Amino acid sequence: MEPVSMEDQHARVPALEPFLVEQVAPPVIYYVPDFISKEEEAYLLRQVFNAPKPKWTQLSGRKLQNWGGFPHPRGMVPERLPLWLQRYVDKVSDLSLFGGLPANHVLVNQYLPGEGIMPHEDGPLYYPTVSTISLGSHTVLDFYKPRRPADGDPTEQPLLPPMPATSLLLEPRSLLVLRGSAYTSLLHGIAASGVDELDATSLPPNAAACPSAQPGARLVRGTRVSLTIRRVPRVLRAGLLLSK
Repeated sequence: MEPVSMEDQHARVPALEPFLVEQVAPPVIYYVPDFISKEEEAYLLRQVFNAPKPKWTQLSGRKLQNWGGFPHPRGMVPERLPLWLQRYVDKVSDLSLFGGLPANHVLVNQYLPGEGIMPHEDGPLYYPTVSTISLGSHTVLDFYKPRRPADGDPTEQPLLPPMPATSLLLEPRSLLVLRGSAYTSLLHGIAASGVDELDATSLPPNAAACPSAQPGARLVRGTRVSLTIRRVPRVLRAGLLLSK
């Protein structure tokens, strides 16, 4: 087992230690099954799909809603979160994930069966923790350790290995938390697939917390909605941004 870095030691969350995903050390990854109830899931899905059409942004492979403001390198002009989201932002913030301060931004992503997202990092605009509640369907989240180009040119984009370093099964109503080097050093993405077949000899590291993670299971994806709850540390007043 690799030694745990100081970054990951400080990233541990006492309240979530029972949910630490083992076998992926040193990154700090927590997976909490049934973080919300089936009734809460149904309520959140209704609110998401009842949002005004202009709230949706269509991207290649998914569409999204942005709540709380638009993160920007100069700072985010905050917008009040709707009450249906604020309750769950508070529930996540109460875990003390964001340095004792509350989360203030939510990205709602909708993935249809067969849609995914390229491996990416969330970047420096956010406090180095990402928390995600899954709704409606499972998915498989892949993690990659990017490699630098062989010639050492720092301007070249990091290369991805052909296979992920590890993958987690995310079931509906679960909470995923990435901190420490899981946030700063790994890329995460979702393959564009409609079916996830679990290798009978190599189940995901969080399989013990996932009832559907059975050897040889063939899991068909439905429409999945994710609530990505984060904190943008740099917040501006509208007047300050407009005066620049």
